[in-house]
Amino acid sequence: MGVGMPPSSPPPTPEPVKFDEILARMRGLVEKLEGGNLSLEEGLGCFEEGMRLCSRGAEVLDQAEKRVEVLLANTGGGPRTAPLASPPDHEGNE
Repeated sequence: MGVGMPPSSPPPTPEPVKFDEILARMRGLVEKLEGGNLSLEEGLGCFEEGMRLCSRGAEVLDQAEKRVEVLLANTGGGPRTAPLASPPDHEGNE
């Protein structure tokens, strides 16, 4: 790098594939943003990365939902959706 040239930004890190990795990266970005020691450009970069991660996380969740639907369809009950965790049944069980 020559004298007077602007510093180059670090190479982009590959997008995580696992949902837990996405959450960990997003938590790290939130901590950096909440620290308040970033320039405007750095803060915007963190925000942009967070938005990409959010979109990727939504894709991962959509794929997981589709897998659950396929598994439920293969149980003979036909295609249907079901919540991943059902709320406790409180009807007459007090």
